[in-house]
Amino acid sequence: MANSALENTHNIAPTAQGEGQPMQGEVASRSPLFTGRPVKRVTLFAGHYGSGKTNLAVNYALALAASGKTVKIADLDIVNPYFRTKDSERALKEAGVTLISPTYANTSVDLPALPQEAYALVMRRDAFAVMDIGGDDRGAYALGRYAPYLVEENDYEMAFVVNFYRPLSRTAEEAYQIMKEIEAAAHLPFTVIVNNSNVGEDTTAADVLKTASEAQKLSELCGLPAHYYSAKKDVAREIANAFPLTLQEKYF
Repeated sequence: MANSALENTHNIAPTAQGEGQPMQGEVASRSPLFTGRPVKRVTLFAGHYGSGKTNLAVNYALALAASGKTVKIADLDIVNPYFRTKDSERALKEAGVTLISPTYANTSVDLPALPQEAYALVMRRDAFAVMDIGGDDRGAYALGRYAPYLVEENDYEMAFVVNFYRPLSRTAEEAYQIMKEIEAAAHLPFTVIVNNSNVGEDTTAADVLKTASEAQKLSELCGLPAHYYSAKKDVAREIANAFPLTLQEKYF
């Protein structure tokens, strides 16, 4: 599937296969995930529980860093204590990505406190920022405090990450309801959809492609492009333009 086709329409299902303004000193470049779109300075990932948004956020930050960009990633998920960006702290550090996470991340304490560095992330504008947002409308409230700065800068991409194999988001209508709840809580509109549908380690390309029709329905409901797909590396190789993921390690 040619990139030019992706740029001109969002009514495209995946097929099996064998910007914003740059910061000072930066050259505008294409997003490694959102094919045909420029890299925005701030990229936010939000979605329902089990959508895989945290793993996607980590992989996207690593991809930006691999392209030579200065990258910081912030864990703003104050709802889900089980899968956190901090689980990938070692990989992020080795890649030169700065991690900003709640003080009590990966401990037995789970308080809804966000680090002050997160404000600097949206206000200083000296690095590319990736933000992992809470798993539903309650988690998205945390983003609301940063919304005025993001709107003022107007250089962000906000991705709704959906897994159609998860309870409560098995249909386009269910996913759309979750999307609207998150938008209302965050005071920011989504700009794009990422279909991260999977059934875990045993996911096949066929499993992902089977959800294309629901992704298309969701696109029609909200008017946003939905031809962006992500999958673990071996599966992504079989889907045109899919963003390859390294699954996040989990430390208990």
